[in-house]
Parts: sequence; structure tokens; C-alpha cells
Amino acid sequence: MSPPAPAEALVAAGLRRRLAALVYEGVLLFGVVMAAALVYSPLAQQRHALQGTLGLQIVVFAVVGLYFIWFWTHTGQTLAMQTWHIRLVTRDGGRVGLLRALCRYLLAWLWFLPALLTLHFTGQRGVGSTSGVLLAGMLAYAALARLHPDRQYWHDAVCGTRLVSWKPPPRKA
Repeated sequence: MSPPAPAEALVAAGLRRRLAALVYEGVLLFGVVMAAALVYSPLAQQRHALQGTLGLQIVVFAVVGLYFIWFWTHTGQTLAMQTWHIRLVTRDGGRVGLLRALCRYLLAWLWFLPALLTLHFTGQRGVGSTSGVLLAGMLAYAALARLHPDRQYWHDAVCGTRLVSWKPPPRKA
């Protein structure tokens, strides 16, 4: 990882690019989640999709957390963030540490938590209503970034992190 740039030289990544990276991250995470389930199912002797779901959910939560935390603490970029030239840094432009990355991962679930609670308490179960409520909740959470002076998400403001535009320096021949 290259040395940190001065904080004033780092420009916040645009909201559209961050949302595009989020969508791409979902595509990549599909593979990560499937691989975790493929390993979990035989080890837990899961014979039916509705059997052992809590254990599978805990494993998937942990694997996804490891994915994000490892990338954020090592390079500051997940694979999707690299594609969209976005990097996670501390407020002063430094490297993100383990506890800050863990805090960010846990608080990032606020993207989904209000929508999931709405679905739970209203008893909605259909694919269409679930997708609609989740999408509306995620768009509302993303819109809150417009209220932050640096256009950062709420969980980044709390954790002292920033998503900035980042192009890797040119390689030396």
C-alpha cells in the first residue's frame, strides 16, 4: 500500500460511483456467499435448505465480514472499489486499522437493518415487496450522505473513515 496522501488532497468519491461499486460488490459477494455455503453445508451436514439456517447465517455474516475487513485493512479497497477507483481511508487520509474496519462493517448493516425490521414487523414475505422495501431503504440511507458536509455515509462519519477517489500511481518500468 502506498503512503497516505494528505487529507486535503483526497476528494470524496461521488455518490453514483459509490452506489455502482455497491452493486458490483453485491455481484462479487454472491460468489463469496455461495462458496461459504458450499463449505458450510457438508460440514454441518445440512440436508435441507431450511435446516440449520441460523448457523449458515452466522457463517455468512462472519465470512462477508472477513472479506471486507481484510481488504479494508490491507489495501483500503475491495475488488469492486478497485474497479471504481474508490479507496477507504481514515479521516486524515491514513490506513484503516482493524478495530475501525470492524466498526465500519458492523455499522454498515444500517444500510439494511431498517428495511429488514420493516419487513419483519409487517410480515411481508414476497420477493417483490422484499426487494422494494430493501431498495427503498438502501436509497434512503444513501441519500443521507447528502446531509454530510463531505458527502460521506453515516457509518463512515461515525467510524472516522472516508471513501475517496483513488487512482493507483503509475507503475515504474
